[in-house]
Amino acid sequence: MIKTDVVVIGAGPVGLFAVHQLGIIGLKAEVVDNLDKIGGQCIELYPDKPIYDIPAISECTGESLTKSLLEQIKPFKSNFHLNERVQAVSKEENNWKVTTSKEKIFIAPSIIIAGGVGSFEPRKFLIKGIEKFENKGVFYSIKDKNYFKNKKVCIFGGGDSALDWAIELSKLAEVILVHRRNEFRGAGHSAQIAKKLEKEGKLKIKTPFQINSIEGENKIDVITIKSEDGKIEKIATDCVLGFFGLIMKLGPIAEWGLNLEKKTIPVNTENFQTNKKGIFAIGDICVYPGKLKLILSGFHEGALAARACFKLARPNETYRFEYTTTSKNMQERLGVKKND
Repeated sequence: MIKTDVVVIGAGPVGLFAVHQLGIIGLKAEVVDNLDKIGGQCIELYPDKPIYDIPAISECTGESLTKSLLEQIKPFKSNFHLNERVQAVSKEENNWKVTTSKEKIFIAPSIIIAGGVGSFEPRKFLIKGIEKFENKGVFYSIKDKNYFKNKKVCIFGGGDSALDWAIELSKLAEVILVHRRNEFRGAGHSAQIAKKLEKEGKLKIKTPFQINSIEGENKIDVITIKSEDGKIEKIATDCVLGFFGLIMKLGPIAEWGLNLEKKTIPVNTENFQTNKKGIFAIGDICVYPGKLKLILSGFHEGALAARACFKLARPNETYRFEYTTTSKNMQERLGVKKND
């Protein structure tokens, strides 16, 4: 059992900044995310795509933004519980009991849900026997592109992720891009680059084909792909990557007794609390009049939710608003060293 001030559900940018806002006012947070990496949708969907609407940053990527936020919260030494989904939430006196899919239990007076659009999972290949190769040759996301260096890689998909990774991995691996249609649905510019690489012999493209079977014992030996007219081709490969988008689900959140509105959670804009005292929702998962699904909006929401959490975690203390520029307490928590 882990006792803490706040359980933050979601390790995307909004959840990370909420950890910062909690930390500067002296609250400890434990972060739970069902993904296997920190960064949420930014890392899962567009790690290398440019983002242009973060205040004071003219351009960044999902990956660089995540790294900056992690650096910002480093002084607070928060624990991250990745690849875990919050399965159940129940009230115990003045606290919430949070139970994860790995049967880990947290006790905290407040919960901040920063789960983006809810839990999301990759759409997977629908062929028999592929499960035994998952994370051993079959992947739906990329943690380290260098893992694929000098390997034979088959990428399936026609969207931005498939195109971008085919282009990127072609620099260090033997890549075949397979799509079930002749036309790609991803960015036109990326499709043009992929076709240019094909002409240069740096990338192979096979359309319209879908995966048909996979063969091998402890590793992948051969896959077969099948065209619309029934033509079957064999491909010797080391790795298979599937980029078919994500299935967005609220998951267990729908069973926590929260008011819901079209898979989002209504909140009040005073502190972004839900209909349950001590449970807050910020980022894309919350809704209110005038809501903008922007990262900067989530930062604002997290700042207000954090202050409300203080009142629940420290009921006998008076919260006093301070600025980081002048507050000695905040600067000490941030590890700021003053020159004498």
